[in-house]
Amino acid sequence: MKPHPVLVVGAGIAGLSAAQRLAAANIPTIVLDKGRGVGGRMATRRIGEAVFDHGAQYFSAKTPDFQEFVNGAVKLGIAREWWPAIADNKHPRWVGSHGMNAVPKLMAESCTVLKEKKVVKIQMVGDAWQVMTDDAGSFLASALLVTIPAPQALELLENSGIHFAENPLTQIKYHPCLALLATLDSPSSIPAPGGLQINGAVVSWLADNFKKGISKHPSVTIHGSPTFSQKHLDGDLQAAGAMMLEVVADLIQPAQVLDWQIHRWRYSLAYERYPSMYFEAETASPLLFGGDGFGMGNVEGAFVSGLAMADYLLEGMTA
Repeated sequence: MKPHPVLVVGAGIAGLSAAQRLAAANIPTIVLDKGRGVGGRMATRRIGEAVFDHGAQYFSAKTPDFQEFVNGAVKLGIAREWWPAIADNKHPRWVGSHGMNAVPKLMAESCTVLKEKKVVKIQMVGDAWQVMTDDAGSFLASALLVTIPAPQALELLENSGIHFAENPLTQIKYHPCLALLATLDSPSSIPAPGGLQINGAVVSWLADNFKKGISKHPSVTIHGSPTFSQKHLDGDLQAAGAMMLEVVADLIQPAQVLDWQIHRWRYSLAYERYPSMYFEAETASPLLFGGDGFGMGNVEGAFVSGLAMADYLLEGMTA
């Protein structure tokens, strides 16, 4: 084993699952993330007394590794079943018991995570990766796992002057999403258990966080459709939010909106993904890319992508 730790860029589900696997094998690992918290789009926000899941709304568990993880989280009271398996939904939908962000927070407990560390450049120094952050930090790594969205990973490679003859990251495409968080004066008329797939021209999803069981105060999360979100992503968000509220008014009434704010997710859903669970670059020391833009996608896909990257490194260390 080289004297340097493994570095993971991104503390979303993929980065944390990779770090957990490596830590369990006693491999020194450090996760760097530009944010103030962990989880990426597994995001929960509190506004006053209201709580909102404003990124990923739920997750399924179809693979053995993720089922084992979810079962463990359920036993700890961190996750619970939200939507049972029914006719057109063959697998239960699971959520964080007190918000989706509780799940990555649980994962981070067994990892070394350094927050507010945006990686801006990487380069080879001897047989190690040197990783530089926007606060003038510098780290040496025996291997590098990059789990941020593909467009951000491509920007990092460009800033680092690293180019591949064929780069599959360019194939990965994401839909953006405008997420509107509205505090209500009473529960909405959304039927239990509190989620409603709309797939309209303006709004694609509506969730009542009170009926979902994460907020003691009535609140709803409204997701703009991919087309609407793309059109208004860099425009007047107040105008876009007003249009979203108008579309769902009948589904919220008789509740009235007390206050609302809107959040931009530039890389919400990978609709064109790299088929493998990760991409290995041809470099002297390991450089792997993974996340929800690889394999099966979504929360579970990110989790198993991270495990696959970690297992690849572990196999190399024991070969």
